[in-house]
Amino acid sequence: MIAETVCSAVSVAGLGIAAVTAYRKRFLAAARIAAYSLVPIGLVMTGVIGWLADTAFSPTAWAGFVVLGGAWLLFMITRTVERRSGVTRKERKAAKAATQRDAMAPAASAPSLGQGAGTVARPAAKPRATGSGDDFSDIEAILKKHGI
Repeated sequence: MIAETVCSAVSVAGLGIAAVTAYRKRFLAAARIAAYSLVPIGLVMTGVIGWLADTAFSPTAWAGFVVLGGAWLLFMITRTVERRSGVTRKERKAAKAATQRDAMAPAASAPSLGQGAGTVARPAAKPRATGSGDDFSDIEAILKKHGI
């Protein structure tokens, strides 16, 4: 009951400020203030304020928040322990790739294993331009223009 009264008073005060602002010919600011001042009364009318009040004074809700906090804390502890175990991401990826290779059938052909046991696929080298001296001519011209 008190929350609804406070929200109503805040809305009325905000609408009063919006009226004074509109009287000063600042209509855009007045409209914005009026929009903000209507939010608390809208929350009361939709029942959000009542729900928040019921949640704030409910022991079951607070127990739920404690359980969520404990789950978050447990998650963060496991991540910290995992990172401090000394195993790097590359080592984990290599171990995963090794287990996937070992999971293949013994008679599997080499192409079915991908690129091979320890090789990494590399893109083909791009051909270099023959006139590499011309690549920096624009830059040199700009630098000379500025006296550098």
